[in-house]
Amino acid sequence: MKLVIVESPKKSESFSRYLGPGFTILATQGHLRDLATSGKGGLGIDVENNFKPNYKLMPKKSAVWEKIRSEAKKAEEILLATDPDREGEAIAWHLADMLKLKIDKTKRLEFHEITRDSIQSAIKTPRTIDMNLVNSQETRRILDRVIGFKLSALMQKKLRSPSAGRVQSATLKIITDHEKEIAKFIPEEYWEILADVEICGKIYTLKLAKYNGSSPDLGDEEKAEKIFALLGDTLTLDDIIKKVRIVPSKPPFKTSTLQQEASNRFRFSTSKTASIAQSLYEGFSVGDEHVGLVTYIRTDSTRLSDTYIQRARNYITENFGENYIGIVKKEKAAPLGQDAHEAIRPTANHRTPESVAKYLTPDQLKLYRLIYNRALASLMADAKEEVSTAILRSGNLEFKLDSKKVLFDGHRRLYEDDEADTICTPLMQKGMTFKIIKKQKVQKFTTPPPRYSEAKVVQLMEEAGIGRPSTYASTIKLLLTRKYIEMTKEGIRATEQGIKTATVIAKYFPEFADLKYTARMESELDQIQFGKIKHLEMLTNFYGPFEQKVQQVYQAMYKEPEEETGETCPQCGSPLVIKKSRHGAFVACSNYPTCKYIKKPEPIAPDFIGEDCPLCGKPLLRRKYGKNKSFIACSGYPSCTYSRNDKPKTHIRHDHDHSVDEENVGTCPKCGGDLKVRTYRGKKFIGCSNYPKCDFSKNYDKK
Repeated sequence: MKLVIVESPKKSESFSRYLGPGFTILATQGHLRDLATSGKGGLGIDVENNFKPNYKLMPKKSAVWEKIRSEAKKAEEILLATDPDREGEAIAWHLADMLKLKIDKTKRLEFHEITRDSIQSAIKTPRTIDMNLVNSQETRRILDRVIGFKLSALMQKKLRSPSAGRVQSATLKIITDHEKEIAKFIPEEYWEILADVEICGKIYTLKLAKYNGSSPDLGDEEKAEKIFALLGDTLTLDDIIKKVRIVPSKPPFKTSTLQQEASNRFRFSTSKTASIAQSLYEGFSVGDEHVGLVTYIRTDSTRLSDTYIQRARNYITENFGENYIGIVKKEKAAPLGQDAHEAIRPTANHRTPESVAKYLTPDQLKLYRLIYNRALASLMADAKEEVSTAILRSGNLEFKLDSKKVLFDGHRRLYEDDEADTICTPLMQKGMTFKIIKKQKVQKFTTPPPRYSEAKVVQLMEEAGIGRPSTYASTIKLLLTRKYIEMTKEGIRATEQGIKTATVIAKYFPEFADLKYTARMESELDQIQFGKIKHLEMLTNFYGPFEQKVQQVYQAMYKEPEEETGETCPQCGSPLVIKKSRHGAFVACSNYPTCKYIKKPEPIAPDFIGEDCPLCGKPLLRRKYGKNKSFIACSGYPSCTYSRNDKPKTHIRHDHDHSVDEENVGTCPKCGGDLKVRTYRGKKFIGCSNYPKCDFSKNYDKK
């Protein structure tokens, strides 16, 4: 028996159908191990021993691991079929390490789509684990742990912010900078002059484009009124300018552009798009087979394989005609590390959106149709359209009306992203006049820059070189979870906490607010992946200066002047000062560490409240707990455990439905305890104070 280990249960179902009875398929369900939170600083990394990581089995993966280990003992051969990226390579290495396999002998299957041909080809041509990929992932994880733990600790103490991290901080900077632009925006008044005319039975609203041959100055009402007064009752067609425009097809999707388009078209969040795309990649039962519908969905590339291109061209010819075949466009050479996978495309052209619709949810179908059509359309011929601009005049006032006419739809036959607005220009002749049905001058104000959508943030992350396809959606989701940003109807808004956090990071750790710095780190991780630099070199170069900076920042953040108490130290005569620790303030000698005198706190007198305990008769006192909180308790504790709330009001909240008033209204006939007014779901009744030991109750009579 051969054991194949994949990442998700969905993939294991596909593999089982493709490989048959001689194979056992198990899924890791993601990572099995992660860095421990023990050791110096809770990093799980031995910094002084070449940054050796201390990995521990993740708490919820015990059963998964035991099953894998048990089956591995019985297997003749073990094949690791995790995802074809850094994380997948790392999972494969962890499996080999945990199973005590020889790394250079362990078989690693690589595939970029979940189809029968792809999986069987991977079985026939296994490779070994790529340690450069593993080192790149491990370096990223160590950097994120070191930066995240140390930066987060400072943020929590300074601002009570939940966390800070490498890519997270840079992305937050993008959003908060934009928030500041919006906040400082000052609206400016301007006016528009509009004319409604009927052309070929349709009413168009035209805006004044030029006055005396140049852009009109409509900065205030007075200026607008002077020009508006010149507008007559008709517009005369002065000219029609026509030109043919070639509209090339767009490239197939990569991760970022898919997330952007799904956001713009369907209002999908980046997380939702990532989740649906993952389900399309892992596959469905379609007819008699279980198959992945799209290729690997975490990619930087718009490259298509030669095999797919040929099959797609045949499909286009058969279904649309040879004139719809386009020229394969050559993309610019991708930066190092950003062309490891193909673009996102369908695994088979014959699986049209219509043919698989019954197997998909509505949202899955929307995204599959988008991917399917975009990939095919990218290989189709350019579209052609005629763009017409009608120039209409009233004296020296010039209005324009633009329209488009499709000459050849080309790729737009499949992927329409811009509707043509056609007017009856062939029927329009120079000199024709059109009656103005309505004319008006309208006051307007400039608007602030629009808030970023999730799609826009992903675009800016990609352009800045921060993050990678696997982290775009998770970074935005983390910022939302941490309440550094929030979604509004207008788009993403940075919260007050987010702005404060970004400001502090920019002040004390400007490098993490510098997009170029974060992009350079990403580039170095790519270089590790391709063996250009050693991972230990990057970690060493980073850690020393960073740790020194953390210590300096800690001092700058928290070193405050010590307040003198006016007393002198009984041991050395130096002034006594108020010092602070994580346990609170205390008085000590200012000459520390030469003198280590600490003044003992004076005992606090019991805070008696002038009442006796209703159970034992001893005095009641006020006890403190937490921050500025107290309760009333018996001074005879622990012999007597009587206690009650210390609120001046007569209302003690027990839960959302049940409350008690402190007023005594009698003695319980059942146990001798106090009867009190209780409220349950808005209704009052009399109940015993010894509940639940005593369950006596009766109706409440206001009289």
